[in-house]
Amino acid sequence: MTQMQAKDIKTIIRKQIKKGYPNWNRLSKKRKRTIAKEVLTEVVKGYDLNQEIKNPLYELLGIEEQSSISGSMTLDEMARFIDACNNTMLIKLDTYKHRRVYIKDEELKFIDDLLDDHVINSLLLPRGYRSSERELYPSHLLRAELLKCIKYPEISYRKFCSKTYLGMEQKQNRAFIGLPLNRAKMIDHTQLSHFRSALIFNQMINLTVYLLHHFFKSGLLGDNVLHGVDSTELANECTRPLASLEIGENKIRIYSDLDCDCGKRRNKRDKSPYVIGYRLHTLTVLNADTGHSFPLVSLLAPANHHDSNYLVPLVKLAQAMGIELKLITADEAYEDSDRSLYEHTGVHLVTPPHTKTAVPDNIDGETMQVMLDDFCEIPMQYLGYDQQGHEFKCGAAPGMCPRSSICSKYRFIQQDSGLFQGIPAGIHHVAEAVEIRKNAERPFNLLKNREGLEPIRTRSQHGLLVRSSFTTMATVLLEMAGMRRKKKAKKAKNPQLQLLDVA
Repeated sequence: MTQMQAKDIKTIIRKQIKKGYPNWNRLSKKRKRTIAKEVLTEVVKGYDLNQEIKNPLYELLGIEEQSSISGSMTLDEMARFIDACNNTMLIKLDTYKHRRVYIKDEELKFIDDLLDDHVINSLLLPRGYRSSERELYPSHLLRAELLKCIKYPEISYRKFCSKTYLGMEQKQNRAFIGLPLNRAKMIDHTQLSHFRSALIFNQMINLTVYLLHHFFKSGLLGDNVLHGVDSTELANECTRPLASLEIGENKIRIYSDLDCDCGKRRNKRDKSPYVIGYRLHTLTVLNADTGHSFPLVSLLAPANHHDSNYLVPLVKLAQAMGIELKLITADEAYEDSDRSLYEHTGVHLVTPPHTKTAVPDNIDGETMQVMLDDFCEIPMQYLGYDQQGHEFKCGAAPGMCPRSSICSKYRFIQQDSGLFQGIPAGIHHVAEAVEIRKNAERPFNLLKNREGLEPIRTRSQHGLLVRSSFTTMATVLLEMAGMRRKKKAKKAKNPQLQLLDVA
């Protein structure tokens, strides 16, 4: 059995259990274990190893929910949408203006001024909604989620939705959310739970695009930017599978959280080499002048899939949002040895060279000087890449080389995962782009530790996806507010890093 067939079997099992047991989360653990074993045995027994795999790639990778972005907006469309929302109001009444005197915190003041409740409600409210139907709008619930991420990331939702944090005495919190100051109206933690579960992926994308619309106008990036991709583990509470079956070299595991799985963890001294849960694959934007990095958008996938599977889907998602990408820097796990990223998206990738990849003959691995053959002493010049590979031309001036009459003068080197990736090492400041790649790890420290994404307090992929989207929004808002930023930004090693004019 191949690895793709094992993924196909796991996908079939997930779909059958979700369809047959829509109340799966309410079942007892004993009942779940019985069902998981029965379904696993039945699917494996009836699976034909010679049949064609019919499940789409996004389902095999566990990100089918994140493949549908119909109805989402680009950055340009969002700008027009915001103008349209403002123009439809003959008189823009700010019903909460008198409450803002209670917001003393400078960060909350900045964020409160930035968020437009009318735009947020227009993005999230269903068609035909009437204001008389409820007292709480999506803007109230979104503000509550952001407030928790920004000010109270360490506490649970149940504790957050109590009088201690949202009671009548908490004027600042209530004013920021939009709760009445003269009535003991509260937000229950179940209302926030229902709000998160009701959000669909394209709504999360639209909210992200709305904040990125303001972020790109904030001036934090400057003119010299590139993008990075990295991932981090998000372990959940599932420690043992309900059922498992080993077939050849592949092991199929079914957990209480049907979408999570067991995968290898990055080398960490104080943790197990395996993690049960998910991996968050995030696209970041880096300011090459300052070294600052900011998260833009993420995909959440089971932990048992290789990182390279999510590079193209993540870049395509960013392009669908209207984010302009030209060069991405990432670690070795996101290698693009078959040049599929460039073929599908037109984006170049730079990763550290694999040390195990052999250097081709007649090439100096340190200086990257390319010679034609054993008899050549004059370095060749790089021309670019075509279907035959990286093309090099003889660098000798007329009359300099005595072998010019018998020399082909051209050499092609196939792309690999070593020194000759999509852009060869030593070309267009590749070394500087690889070095600044490490700055892309910073947003994960903010998301997990400052904004409270870890420990995980949700028990489903959808819940964790929504939660990670809110933490990303909170991180972007805090970076825009700039209250927690150090006064002196650390300069990048090469502020003149050029990212355009890529071959």
